[in-house]
Amino acid sequence: MDVAQQETQQRLGILGGTFDPIHIGHLCLAQAALEELHLSQILFMPAARPPHKQDRAVTSAQARMEMVQRAVADNPAFAVSDLELARSGPSYTVDTLAQLGRLYPDYQLVLIIGLDSLLDMASWHRPEEILQSSHVAVAARPGFSFQDIEARLGSLFERYRSRIHFFSAPLLDISSTRLRELVRRRSEEHTSEL
Repeated sequence: MDVAQQETQQRLGILGGTFDPIHIGHLCLAQAALEELHLSQILFMPAARPPHKQDRAVTSAQARMEMVQRAVADNPAFAVSDLELARSGPSYTVDTLAQLGRLYPDYQLVLIIGLDSLLDMASWHRPEEILQSSHVAVAARPGFSFQDIEARLGSLFERYRSRIHFFSAPLLDISSTRLRELVRRRSEEHTSEL
């Protein structure tokens, strides 16, 4: 079933992340998914406690939420949810999708991720349930190989191949990690000048 060709049901794109900070790459990814997959709306979902980032400090949830709200304010197809911020415990995607399924029963849920996340999906919390409860839209990178995906995901990919869709997104050499590093360096330079 092709997510871009189903016209009978509205499709809600979900773009989760730490967004520490949100940047133009996130917005371009969301816009590309919106257009190419004919999504009704993109819901940005800041994570409260990302399970894969427990070992590093993360900017406060409130500050990240405000950054995301400001970043998406000019696009009527973009919205922000505090669902994960309001829930206690780690921000597991499977729990978020279950909750969204109850909140939006008439929508098809489309989880938007990058190829790197797809390749790691087998290590996620209850990945099979993620693929059962949503379609997964993957921002493809030039030169990606289905053999790599099959090797990493194995039978998970074989069983749910029809629920995994690839779309083109602009490649921008930017990351939240790099932005935090640039801010840290600027701060250190400014402090040393005082």
